[in-house]
Amino acid sequence: MNIIKSTGTFSFYTLISRISGYLRDILIAIFLGSGPIADAFFVAFRIPNTFRRLFGEGSFNAAFVPSYSKELVKGKRKSENFANNIFNLLTIFLLALVLLVELFMPVFVSLIAPGFKSNPEKFALATQLTKITFPFILFVSLASFFSAILNSHNRFAAASAAPIILNLVMIGILVFGKILGEKLVIFLSYGVSIAGFIQAFFLVIFVKRFFKPKLKFNFNISKNVKLFFKKLLPSIFSSGVTQINILVGTIIASFQASAVSILYYADRIYQINLAIAGIAIGTVILPKLSFYIQQNKKLDIDKIQNKSLELSLLLSLPAMLALIIANEEIVSSLFGYGSFDEISVKNSAKALLYFSIGLPAFALIKIFSSFIFARDNTKIPFYFSTVSVFINILISVYYFKDLGFIIIPIATSISSWINSIFLYIYLHKEDYFKINKKLIIQIIRVAISTITMGILLQNLLSYFDSELSFENNYKFIYLFFIVILSILIYFVVSLITKAFKLSDIKIKY
Repeated sequence: MNIIKSTGTFSFYTLISRISGYLRDILIAIFLGSGPIADAFFVAFRIPNTFRRLFGEGSFNAAFVPSYSKELVKGKRKSENFANNIFNLLTIFLLALVLLVELFMPVFVSLIAPGFKSNPEKFALATQLTKITFPFILFVSLASFFSAILNSHNRFAAASAAPIILNLVMIGILVFGKILGEKLVIFLSYGVSIAGFIQAFFLVIFVKRFFKPKLKFNFNISKNVKLFFKKLLPSIFSSGVTQINILVGTIIASFQASAVSILYYADRIYQINLAIAGIAIGTVILPKLSFYIQQNKKLDIDKIQNKSLELSLLLSLPAMLALIIANEEIVSSLFGYGSFDEISVKNSAKALLYFSIGLPAFALIKIFSSFIFARDNTKIPFYFSTVSVFINILISVYYFKDLGFIIIPIATSISSWINSIFLYIYLHKEDYFKINKKLIIQIIRVAISTITMGILLQNLLSYFDSELSFENNYKFIYLFFIVILSILIYFVVSLITKAFKLSDIKIKY
């Protein structure tokens, strides 16, 4: 396996997914803005979307891949039986969950958006829309299961491409935004669930080569199956801690008008880098790292771990600095059109600034957690994630009255840095991973490249100041040019400083 090549494949489709997601969100911003209808839709969309991230972005992999890899060693029949038992139990549980929540939807919405209860119309709309979007959870969770099987066989393309389907379906609906008028949010909500079904069906086509799902009710709950489900909940919680923190933020933000929408738009921007610098790398290294750990190949383990951390910092540090420098220009260029006014831009940019400070920590959590998950341990990351969420809630609730929605990204970043530090201390203590002299030199090289890129970016923003103003309808074109130029400069400087070497592309692990 080649980490950079495999990460590149995963990242390519993830990038297309995020770009199409941005196009989707630009259209949503134009038609819905950041008012009460947008708030209601984003609550309805946040739940299935959070579930997609919790299951799909490495969390299910963390529990499944090491267990499934052990069964593969025993033979194809053993691995198929194990996978089919998981598939059946998962399907039955998810069907029961969807039916239960659908029956008690008003209670459910009052838990995830308690602030909406003071506005009966907004609460009623959020309840209606969540009823429509909630079945997406069933389909996307099964899609995550199929993706985990593909990833176990080092097949990353189809799994990383599947989320594009949701964006394409929603964009197709948004194109008719003017015609649909007030019914747009209803059609968008149906689009979410329909896209989930298509996504699961799409992955079944690719997974058939390795596994053919058979829905049975006489399945066998073996010791290995029990062990998998015992690990699943901690892995979902720990691997998806950033998404859980954001969900907590959504619940708290529901008490402030437009805060849910403002945070959503900010969240969408930094997620593209997290998907590549954290999720893609963490997902790609897990199967091979699990294999080397089972074989006790220490040199190969160290090689993968060091390179994955280098690559993560190479991607996350410049993104953090770019978002700190250009947060308002980015939000304005992406979403500052139609109903999304200048005040909304400034508020979302402020939220993005504080989210960006935590960006390297969000990525490190994914990487460090994968080092521990590969050792078939989901409990330790779970414990640290629990502490992280508790800190996030404590800070958010305590300061929300005084600072409003802005405390949510601040609390998310603080709690994430604490979580990443805890994970590293544990890895160091157990002698699983240590930052060595070579890695420190690489981090310094990355820092030099990042600072150089930051200086150039700052000068470019100053030079194109009037072209990037809120009133300019073509500001996105100028931003796109600035971003591409900054990336090219960063790449060239990284080659000069040897923060990145072209030879790394050919190295196999």
